[in-house]
Amino acid sequence: MRLKIYHVLALALVFSTLSCKVSTEAATTPNSEVSETNQDKPLNIILLIGDGMGLSEVSASYYYNENKPNFDRFETIGLIKTSAASHLITDSAASATAYATGVSTYNGAISVDQDTVAIKTIVEHLIPRNISTGLISTSSVVHATPASFYAHVKKRRMYDDIAAALPTSNIDFIAGGGDDFFDNRNDKRKLYNELVENGYEVHTKQLPTTVGDKKQAIILAPDGMPKMIEGRGDYLPNATKLALEKLSKNPNGFFLMVEGSQIDWGGHNNEADYLISELIDFDNTIGVALDFAKNNSNTLVIVTADHETGGFTLSADGKDYNKIKPTFSTSGHSGTLVPVFAKGPGENNFNGIFKNTELFNKMLQLFDK
Repeated sequence: MRLKIYHVLALALVFSTLSCKVSTEAATTPNSEVSETNQDKPLNIILLIGDGMGLSEVSASYYYNENKPNFDRFETIGLIKTSAASHLITDSAASATAYATGVSTYNGAISVDQDTVAIKTIVEHLIPRNISTGLISTSSVVHATPASFYAHVKKRRMYDDIAAALPTSNIDFIAGGGDDFFDNRNDKRKLYNELVENGYEVHTKQLPTTVGDKKQAIILAPDGMPKMIEGRGDYLPNATKLALEKLSKNPNGFFLMVEGSQIDWGGHNNEADYLISELIDFDNTIGVALDFAKNNSNTLVIVTADHETGGFTLSADGKDYNKIKPTFSTSGHSGTLVPVFAKGPGENNFNGIFKNTELFNKMLQLFDK
């Protein structure tokens, strides 16, 4: 992708928005309660996680997106502290576990605590209440972020064990890559057969245009999905539309997690074209969620990141302050706070600065109101 500056906007726009909406009086202690002054209760929550997406990544959408970024549609913005229990700088597994369970754990853990004891996820809280659930990713469905919402293993790379947890998970809609972990396994288990036996309709060739009443398992790549710059197309926004079409049929409501996984991979590779193309795809998917919420006012949309990747910055190209040169300071993660955006009933609870575990508490309490 050739990088062009379509809209040279001052970064002050982003920072001024944050300064207006971020309150330092927000909950920063464990088990903070949902605001009693906000009586709005969402029926549905859509959580969008831009893996590796820090504030500079968000800012890039203002410079490289041909369209107005969907981030502009939010008025409630906060900041999340991302450290794991074991490390100042988190990995995706520990951070996703914090979002999925409300418990801070060690890097590499998939919804287990520091003693490797399984912790109940938000999905496992909601399914017994007949609330529909869905997970979408541009990685494989056994990768750390989606896995943390349905599996419990002590190490994130136990992919075969994670895949084996999916058939009995009762998640209504799951989409991503990961065929290698469901077919031709070393243990000879036929996980696609097990999914069918547990009431799933399985798709391995392409994203269907419509779905029926059965639970949906859509596994479309050997491992992660293709990159945007390699022709993935509109998979993520279209999968999100499909999931919303299915999950919204439940009068009891739904929870949907959508991950833009490969923003992180572009950061790890220090490839600006890769990162920015994934970011714009994620922004388009945010637009799908916000459009749905606009027509369904009982829906809360939350956008955040698990951590920042690459130490990504939008530097001036030398002394030329009219030219941006995307740069990186690391091939790993950074410890910077990440933004959280919220729109819909209950959005005021996401102002301020809070620990990543609080996201789970706030979402579950809103479902409980």
